[in-house]
Amino acid sequence: MSDLPTLLLSSLNPATRKEAEQNLQSLSAQPGFLPAILKLVLTPAHDRAARLAASVYLKNVIKNRWDDDAAPIPAADQAAIRADIVPAMISLSTPAEKTLRAQLAECVALIAEVDFPERWSDLMDTLVSSLSSADYNVNLAVLQTAHSIFAPWRAQTRTDDLYSTINYVLSRFVEPFLNFFRTTAALLLISPPPQPALERVAASMVEATKIFYDLTSQDLPPAIEDSHKEFFQPGEGWFSRFMEWDPTELRGDPDDPAPSLPAQLKTSTMELVELYLHKYPEMLSETKTVEAFVQIVWNVLGGGNVGSVGDDTFVSQSLHFISTAIRSNLYKSVFSSLSTIANLVQGVVVPNIGLRDYELEQFEDDPLTFVRQDLALPGTGDAPTRRQAAADIVRALVASGAEGETTEVVGGWIERGLAEYAKDPKGESGWKAKDSALYLVGAVAARGVTTQHGVTSTNALVNVVEFFSNNVLQDLQAPPSSIHPVLQVDAIKFLYTFRAQLSKEQLLAVLPLLQQHLSSDNPVCYTYAAVAIERILFVRKGTQLLFTQADVREFAPALLDILLSRIESGGSAQKVAENDYLMRCAMRVIVTARQTLTPVYQQVLSRLVNILGIISQNPSNPSFDQYIFESISALIRFVVAGNPDTLSVFEETLFGPITVIMQQDVEQYIPYIFQLLAQMLALHRAGAPTAYRGLLQVLVQPPVWGQKGNVPGLVKLLRAFLQKDTAYMVESGSYVRVMAVVQQRLIHNRSTEAWAFELLEAIIGNIPGSSMKQYFRALVIDLLTRMQANKTDRFVYMVTRLFLYGMAIEAVTMTPDLIIEVVEEVQPGLWDNVLKNIILPQVPKMAPRDRKLTAVGLTRMLTHSAKMMLPPNVDTWPIAFTALAKLFSDPEHLTAQPSQSADTDAALAQLDYDEQNAGYQAAYSRLAASEEAAEDPVGYAGNAQEYLVKEVAAWREPRKAALVGAADQSVAGGVVEALRQAGAV
Repeated sequence: MSDLPTLLLSSLNPATRKEAEQNLQSLSAQPGFLPAILKLVLTPAHDRAARLAASVYLKNVIKNRWDDDAAPIPAADQAAIRADIVPAMISLSTPAEKTLRAQLAECVALIAEVDFPERWSDLMDTLVSSLSSADYNVNLAVLQTAHSIFAPWRAQTRTDDLYSTINYVLSRFVEPFLNFFRTTAALLLISPPPQPALERVAASMVEATKIFYDLTSQDLPPAIEDSHKEFFQPGEGWFSRFMEWDPTELRGDPDDPAPSLPAQLKTSTMELVELYLHKYPEMLSETKTVEAFVQIVWNVLGGGNVGSVGDDTFVSQSLHFISTAIRSNLYKSVFSSLSTIANLVQGVVVPNIGLRDYELEQFEDDPLTFVRQDLALPGTGDAPTRRQAAADIVRALVASGAEGETTEVVGGWIERGLAEYAKDPKGESGWKAKDSALYLVGAVAARGVTTQHGVTSTNALVNVVEFFSNNVLQDLQAPPSSIHPVLQVDAIKFLYTFRAQLSKEQLLAVLPLLQQHLSSDNPVCYTYAAVAIERILFVRKGTQLLFTQADVREFAPALLDILLSRIESGGSAQKVAENDYLMRCAMRVIVTARQTLTPVYQQVLSRLVNILGIISQNPSNPSFDQYIFESISALIRFVVAGNPDTLSVFEETLFGPITVIMQQDVEQYIPYIFQLLAQMLALHRAGAPTAYRGLLQVLVQPPVWGQKGNVPGLVKLLRAFLQKDTAYMVESGSYVRVMAVVQQRLIHNRSTEAWAFELLEAIIGNIPGSSMKQYFRALVIDLLTRMQANKTDRFVYMVTRLFLYGMAIEAVTMTPDLIIEVVEEVQPGLWDNVLKNIILPQVPKMAPRDRKLTAVGLTRMLTHSAKMMLPPNVDTWPIAFTALAKLFSDPEHLTAQPSQSADTDAALAQLDYDEQNAGYQAAYSRLAASEEAAEDPVGYAGNAQEYLVKEVAAWREPRKAALVGAADQSVAGGVVEALRQAGAV
């Protein structure tokens, strides 16, 4: 362990990173590793970069392995970390150690998520006892840690386990916390210490307010409920007083984008009052808190003292609070009159609706950040900008029933802005006035808005299409130099926002204009053009996409050429991958144009591969990566479907770059590579080319399965081998190595067990039973051993489905008798035990998608198995028949399954990654374009009940009438009668 600092520093150097990471991974498996790396974090003598790298590495090991079955952390190391990490974090309580402390606080939260309170019962006592009456450096560290543990409660669904944990915390933490809160608030407001101590006290107060939110986010603790007036009483309560607290020594630099501590405290307070407005409105009504805070916000925003960038979060949260109060419909008397609405719009909305100076600087200097913030909807991500929050007040007023009054008031401001622009279209005041007017139109006209579909319903009092024709279209058509670029972006954004309100013909008419804007010199303009084109091509009517390949075939190649040229112009790997909106638009064009791209597919593929070669040198943007691989996958899917001979061209073009990526171990891309290989292999009619077979040896080696993100793609690729190259898999014995992967790497790990069963079904469904029978016994032992040692409902379900799948498939050598025989080889009489205690109790619990498989599997077991006619199995036959009959009481999912190609196309049509927040830490990034239509393994059976009648009728068993009659007639009577009427028994 002595070389840990050197290894960690080497992991920061691109030239030595890969080897250092491999060595660190080997070291991390040794007992004592985690305590050693924690000790390194705490040792000031070590290089600070090594200490920070150690803290991040410690966090990642805890995150990935603390509760991992495959590579568990030794229990002694876990106990040592639990004992030492809180004191360690508190020892890093000075401001200089803030970054290290934050990493350790996250470690505490990750461990607590798994171990607290069962295996970490003294955690709360340790935190409470660490609170100090004088040292606010220590207090801040303790509070930050507590908040990191409690904060996840905010988003969690109510469960008994969650409430048990919360009650455990409250019993030990809430009283000391409230006492600390009172003491600190009094110190801050009544007898504040001088700097720098004041800053530590204020920071602690901010954290304490966040914890107050955490503790009340699920339910109202009695101790807090009893003290409600102390905290929320207008004028006298602590939170009301926080809103007036603004010491000059903590105000900070007006140009500093970081919020000051007073602004942070006010923001946390507003968030807390808004929480109560959602969850405990009767408490706020009792103390008239909402009315008081609305007035406070109105006064603060109207006072002109919150103009700095650092105040933006507070202002936005305050505006959002007003929107929430309006939407609650509990304060209609406060907001319903025309005069109130007019004053609210004039005093609060209009001053915050215009673009701020720093936003204009961002427009010029940081265009992608500007676009991302401008596209965000309130409540869908980061804190909204001031103008977004101000616009949301208008939407709230419209939705609250004051549609007429709001439209009248806001309409006046819109007309005023347009008139000012008409007077001075070239001047700054003119274009800014029109920009604000257009933003107000977006606010007052939109009743329902989603990221995916734009405006879904509009204010009937606003004619959006007419406004677009009269005031916006001219800016969309204007030459770039003739108007301010902000107005051209506004025009594009208007089209993007109200795309669902325009007809297909209108949208087709403006697409050439948007294509022209892709050539703009302004990055915001061409980026917004790409965003608008992508979303327009995504517009649907019902479940169908509005635009087909026929609609775009004429201009799709030119559109792709412009988009790819824009991307290629970036030069360096990071700049090329920087603008994922361009790549996403290219992907959407490919998905929409489909086979019509066949004449140019080689040029498009070549350019995509060249771009991939550049960005693979330094992967930096997960979203861009997703879209470029999706583009390649979609091109393969549609072009090969129209012309199968093109498959060889794709393989020749892609195999070289794929080999390079695998040789260089570009781990971010390897999960995509496996999916592309699986997709291409699955397109072969029979057999696999030699180039694919050469990969098999690599695919079954342990290291490649060590990365969890690789597993789904590997499973998909091995399934393709099993389905398309079955003869070779049997002759070479490769399927045996696949089974070894299942048993050694996948089946014993909760995070990969589902993939294990997917592979097992592929093996059972494709490899002849006569070939794999000798290995089946070991598999059954493994499954039953795992069930005995670590039984979960999910695992029992998957084992049951596997047995039923093996029974149900129509394969010559995979028969119910073979399965029963293998289980009986483990132990005589074991099958009856498995059937009665595992499979049959699970049958009623089978998900709708698996019910037909279950019914057919049971039918074949009952009618195709000679071994079921032998004791003790025959005694269980009537019980199994009763379970089968009970399935038919809900026949909805027992008929023939429809083709799933439509479902696959629907998934492809909905390619949308905005809400995934996918990053390189994500376990798996699925390529939707590579997905195949899932086959129904029992499609041959048709209607499951009709299949039962047919099979029972064909069953040459003299005892069948007696066996059927022995079933529970109160459950099976209807099915038995149907069999009799059909002459089956």
